Amino acid sequence: MSESVPVRCPACRRERPYTVPSYPCACGAPVTPVLDRRTTPTAVAHRAWDEEWIALRCPACGRCDQWPHPELGCACGTVLRIPVTAPPTDSEPTPEPAPEASAPPTRPPASTTGPAPTPEPPSTPELEPGAGVGAGSRSGAEPGPGSTLTPGPAQSPIPTPAPAPTAQRRAFRPVAIRTARDAVTAAALYLNWLGHGDIRRADQRPTAGIGLAARGLLAQVDPSVRPASLRDVECLWLTAMTESADCIYFSLAGYADDARARADQLRVPLFVLDLTGAPQPVNATADALDARGA
Repeated sequence: MSESVPVRCPACRRERPYTVPSYPCACGAPVTPVLDRRTTPTAVAHRAWDEEWIALRCPACGRCDQWPHPELGCACGTVLRIPVTAPPTDSEPTPEPAPEASAPPTRPPASTTGPAPTPEPPSTPELEPGAGVGAGSRSGAEPGPGSTLTPGPAQSPIPTPAPAPTAQRRAFRPVAIRTARDAVTAAALYLNWLGHGDIRRADQRPTAGIGLAARGLLAQVDPSVRPASLRDVECLWLTAMTESADCIYFSLAGYADDARARADQLRVPLFVLDLTGAPQPVNATADALDARGA
């Protein structure tokens, strides 16, 4: 689980919590940068390509990739660049010295005086009366020719507890999409059905479409007739990273192939809005979100 640290804005002096992002490596393991708590965050005034990316090495496979530099958007409008540091290197363990080979124990010489002691035979435990096979039911005696064995009471099977009933969500009720406003309404209703409350207009305007926001969530609704591009998906993911929030993308015209591949790497749920207003999952992350909810 990513840690959350307090960050103070140098412009307004207000303190905000910041959750350290975890980037997905190609091997599937999360890669988390190490924050430098001794350095004060700086305000981003000018953008430079070399300052936008950091090199992180995966602790699982050792692969080194370039990832976005952690940033945080303050409510006053200032974008803060969070300082990072190199992860601590683990010292190599010192090999322990191999134990010295000990000489095999010498066998004591046989005594030449006196006869060798005769080993005692192992004692046989005495059986108690009635301890034979079937002693509990036959008292250790065979039945006579005229006797009849009475079967014991049959054991009742152990009852298996019935599984507890699981609470089922109500069915989603979509609204027909005729205008761009209807597409935003359908996306907001679906987010509310997933479990997100207090849905509002996002503070930052996305690159395409309309942005929605909830607690810990950023959503982008693209009602245009062109498929969402790779840049649209990456910009939504970067904006969510600065807000320490999750993100969801809704599109009416679908997605480009490179945008879908990038969304799978970044674990961004992609949905397509049909004209009935029902969002259809496009990738596996969206399928999981639709199945479990928020």
